[in-house]
Amino acid sequence: MSDINIKITDREGVTHDVVAPTDMSMNLMEIIRSYELAEEGTIGVCGGMAMCASCQVYVINDPGLEPMGDEEDAMLAEAYHVKDNSRLGCQLHMMDAMEGLEVEIAPYP
Repeated sequence: MSDINIKITDREGVTHDVVAPTDMSMNLMEIIRSYELAEEGTIGVCGGMAMCASCQVYVINDPGLEPMGDEEDAMLAEAYHVKDNSRLGCQLHMMDAMEGLEVEIAPYP
């Protein structure tokens, strides 16, 4: 089993130190849900299909994220509260290279 340490700032401005497994095929949206860092029904509304942007985060520290795919880019082009450092949590799959990742959960539309 392999875990990484990441920091997630919730929508209230509180930063949480989180341990995330890299061997369970989880994405950042699922980590946020499992730690209950966003109100139920306000994150992962589409189930992680890159179709709603409810799991949008702002990347504060990028230790080596995979490049954004076309679906994620298209969804963010239509989303609210988008910044240059916006990503969809459902598209960020936990892996060892993400050790030290820091994100802030974007406001819910």
